[in-house]
Amino acid sequence: MQESYGIYSLLPPFIAIVLAIISRNVILSLLIGVLSGYFIMEQSVVAAVVESLRGIGELLQKGWVLKTLTFAIFVGSIIELIQRSGGVEGFIEFLQKRKRLVTSKKEAELMAFFIGLAIFIESSITSLIAGTVSRPLTDKFGTSREKLAYICDSTAAPVCTMFPLNAWGALLLGLIGAQVEAGVITGEPIQLLGSALLFNFYALFSILLVLFTILAGIDFPAYTRVDAVPEMKTGTRKGDIFALLVPIVSLLVLVFVFLVITGGGNPLKGSGSTAVFAAVLGSILLSSLYYLVRQSMPPHEIVPAILRGAKTMLPIAAILIFAFAIGDVTVKMGTGTYMAHYAHLIGHPMLLPSGIFLLSALIAFSTGTSWGTFSIMMPIAITICAGVPEPQSQALLPLIIAAVISGGVFGDHASPISDTTIIAAMAAGCDLIAHVKTQLPWALLAASLSMVAFLVAAYIRLRGI
Repeated sequence: MQESYGIYSLLPPFIAIVLAIISRNVILSLLIGVLSGYFIMEQSVVAAVVESLRGIGELLQKGWVLKTLTFAIFVGSIIELIQRSGGVEGFIEFLQKRKRLVTSKKEAELMAFFIGLAIFIESSITSLIAGTVSRPLTDKFGTSREKLAYICDSTAAPVCTMFPLNAWGALLLGLIGAQVEAGVITGEPIQLLGSALLFNFYALFSILLVLFTILAGIDFPAYTRVDAVPEMKTGTRKGDIFALLVPIVSLLVLVFVFLVITGGGNPLKGSGSTAVFAAVLGSILLSSLYYLVRQSMPPHEIVPAILRGAKTMLPIAAILIFAFAIGDVTVKMGTGTYMAHYAHLIGHPMLLPSGIFLLSALIAFSTGTSWGTFSIMMPIAITICAGVPEPQSQALLPLIIAAVISGGVFGDHASPISDTTIIAAMAAGCDLIAHVKTQLPWALLAASLSMVAFLVAAYIRLRGI
């Protein structure tokens, strides 16, 4: 079934992406993309509508979807609590008045960058914290929301794959381990992954490019208007930096704790969706208790603030569910499988890593999922590599694995239907399509550099045999 739709399987994501860029109405564009996919499969408008509703209903019955949506919604509650409790004001006061750590636009952007580097548990958490904590200061010094979103996004999926002591690492180890168990390749999965990460060029170039834009003072177009004011308005509530640290630190700690719990003691085997779901609810509870004890907020204001913050995230949740729905359509139509069939056309062994990267990047951008791309391409790429005569295959294997990872990260980083892209825009408080348009040139530059790097690395490794 998946192979029978051929080139038509590319239409739903293509339609959604093009319409989103043209209309700037992401929800409607995703919905039309979903409907178009079911129309191709069902050949009937009525059946397409019915199957679309059924598909969304089936998604809402899946635990990981509900947990992810709950996380996205209640992230708004955490942000609202931090703002209402004086956490933002306390953080600004600490950085600027007490420690004078952030006194310029460049320093504010570097703060967002280093926060993103330091948090690699989960890509959504990375974007959320970097954006939420940094936005008041980047606003103050005149950084556009689009550039902040770029910084958040470039230190999310790329960082998570550079330091995969998280669910990303667990998935990659599982995929590589499956090929070892099947006898396609030999070796220890963790060693194979470790050697491949040295060649994770897209993640490396993404991180270096965002640092370059900060140090070089490169501004992004400000489609989302934000007025830079001399001082943050703190209102009547006294600033308290711990009102910001308690929610964020508890969120990070609880994510790790629940990864350990759900993984039976091994965080690499834990459930990422369960961990972020439980952590966000636990963070709200602990934060509320702290605010009550410290009297940061009156008791009667806490629950309304939680509900008010959750309400602001409902449009984001709608975008996420439709993004999941179009991803589900691409699976049913075999979009990734169809594109993966062209892997054999890559040809010469030296071209394999760059070709695998390009194919993985196209699949990830079209489907909006890095994990789906990993799952589709890792077995195919490793099998192709194993078919290359020794010792060339052994020399190319780390590059091949890295090419799949880098290609998947590109899609997660750049695709407008990726949940990471959506959450980065949300965390920075900017329009999603504005974020995609301003980030894409830099993502394509990183991808181009990666293509060249894979070619050069393959040449060097094959020449050294």
